[in-house]
Amino acid sequence: MSGGGLLVAGTTSDAGKSVVTAGICRWLVRRGVKVAPFKGQNMSLNSFVTREGAEIGRAQAMQAQAARVEPTALMNPVLLKPGGDRSSQVVLMGRPVGELSARGYHGGRQKALFEPVMDCLDELRSTYDAVICEGAGSPAEINLRRTDIVNMGIARAARLPVLVVGDIDRGGVFAQFFGTTALLTPEDQELIAGYLVNKFRGDVTLLEPGLEMLHGLTGRRTFGVLPYAHGLGIDEEDGLRVSLRGTVRESVVAPPVGEDVLRVAVCAVPLMSNFTDVDALAAEPGVVVRFVDRPEELADADLVIVPGTRGTVRALEWLRERGLAGALARRATEGRPVLGICGGFQVLGEHIDDEVESRAGAVPGLGLLPVRVRFAVEKTLARPSGEALGQPVEGYEIHHGVAEVLDGEPFLDGCRVGEVWGTHWHGSLESDGFRRAFLRAVAAASGRRFVPAPDTSFADLREAQLDRLGDLVEEHADTDALLRLIEGGAPSGLPFIPPGAPDLPGAPAAGTPGAAQ
Repeated sequence: MSGGGLLVAGTTSDAGKSVVTAGICRWLVRRGVKVAPFKGQNMSLNSFVTREGAEIGRAQAMQAQAARVEPTALMNPVLLKPGGDRSSQVVLMGRPVGELSARGYHGGRQKALFEPVMDCLDELRSTYDAVICEGAGSPAEINLRRTDIVNMGIARAARLPVLVVGDIDRGGVFAQFFGTTALLTPEDQELIAGYLVNKFRGDVTLLEPGLEMLHGLTGRRTFGVLPYAHGLGIDEEDGLRVSLRGTVRESVVAPPVGEDVLRVAVCAVPLMSNFTDVDALAAEPGVVVRFVDRPEELADADLVIVPGTRGTVRALEWLRERGLAGALARRATEGRPVLGICGGFQVLGEHIDDEVESRAGAVPGLGLLPVRVRFAVEKTLARPSGEALGQPVEGYEIHHGVAEVLDGEPFLDGCRVGEVWGTHWHGSLESDGFRRAFLRAVAAASGRRFVPAPDTSFADLREAQLDRLGDLVEEHADTDALLRLIEGGAPSGLPFIPPGAPDLPGAPAAGTPGAAQ
């Protein structure tokens, strides 16, 4: 195989594109194929810093791990980080280049990004045997097709076959597959090679007549039916899609080693970013992690985490409005553990000066840590390492706020006062020895007879989960047909399904995103 490729599209957001892409990458690399993931444009508040100091979507970093390659900015050239309902920070090749409204982005800037996106894809395809691309949302978003640089726009330009994933657990998957195809232009439909059913529960033989009818209606086959898999714990891209109140992070099904469990409450602040930081805690037997938004939900928590956010001042206001700020202050006075990470660390400080993110100017913080924060135009992107609590620890930093630590006991790049801890480091809890030491300190402060498991390896658990994804593809998809698709492209002679996409004003001309090439 040389320079093969595939675009994994979805009938909806959250249909399972990210995990299917990762599963295909893991299945291919186990077959000896040199493979890389790619997503031209990603909208996510969960991001990661590569070794060269570039910020990319956390899902693409996870997919790179599935492919057993080092993540790079080539794999996610455009990252959009929402700062509200109508604007996002645009990160190009791992560096922020500005803040744009949705109208401004789709009105012109997106077209200008098509060429660098295609350059990245071309470079990956010249280096790897196969590139598995992930789409965004749905390719049938006809209002956005003209400027598309992540779905059919790149599929047409690169002549990539498209596999459409549908989440059958939501219902309506046959209508979704048919409607997605039927709302595309004839040229786009030529590349829709077939479908993949995701999250199926029950007897697959009951589904097969429907798949045969779908084949008859569209001329396109279904390449597999993946069963619903519990407890994958794989990095999410867009955020928690269910009500945050009481949401429990999936954890290892194992009893606690000690006599007690440890309860962790994560404040569900607005524009919450990198909430994957708590996955390593949820991986510990006997640690229960839930997301909360009311002060009374902190009462029985042994540890409260204020996580990262793309809106530090907004999160601070939200904590005060909800009464959570007062609950956090009471915890600090009572010597009950609180951990602030990145934006959560900043709100625990004394003072914030922000003329960059919120442009709110001088704002008083919660005053639980002796820290003053000033927002800089330049974003800090780093992969620090060091030692804390007597253990080696690594992490990554993504923030505009620059913290001046005035006092307290040093803790990573931040500080600790009593049982209030703060740091900018994301991912530090993935360092096993450090995580165990931190949990022992939390248990001691909380009076819990909790003992961290001595042999939990977060890296090994993550590898096992990625292997599970590879197993799902290998066992429940027609892998021979998938290989032919990746190597040879979409089959010829696929029928057109009317009515097709409506004519839009300003449709792309040849050589532009979405033009037939």
